[in-house]
Amino acid sequence: MTTTHIPVRLDVEALAPAVYKAVAHLDHAATRQADDADLDHRLRELVRIRASQLNGCAYCTDMHSKDAREVGEAEQRLYSLPVWRETPFFTDEERAALALTEAATRLQDGAPGVTDEIWDAAAGYFDEKQLSAIILNIAMTNFFNRINRTIREQAGKTW
Repeated sequence: MTTTHIPVRLDVEALAPAVYKAVAHLDHAATRQADDADLDHRLRELVRIRASQLNGCAYCTDMHSKDAREVGEAEQRLYSLPVWRETPFFTDEERAALALTEAATRLQDGAPGVTDEIWDAAAGYFDEKQLSAIILNIAMTNFFNRINRTIREQAGKTW
């Protein structure tokens, strides 16, 4: 198997350490909020992976897939995540979170965004603290995806 190395364009973290420190604090705060909301760790990772897949962020897809395995996520569900609608492997609760993830992530596609139907489905399974944790997970993932795609951060790298 031949691998192709695509060079990273620049080291944003080294060039903007104060921003990265602030973002790290924000990310940790979002994680603590998800803990306080008792949001399932596997669901958090499914949300992060799905947003990263949609954004084409190989680094985050790889990292969060590893994180999902560490919290007990099944390989079959990870492989099926891109086609979650066509599989029986996800609960209705997870489907609501994944639909919310896709709608909130695909803003650039000209899609309608988070419709009332998508919101109501998610709100039927999650309380307000959990919904806010999901939304923050989606937002933080999209933030990191955009940086990583722009600078060509490589999958498999560890910080």
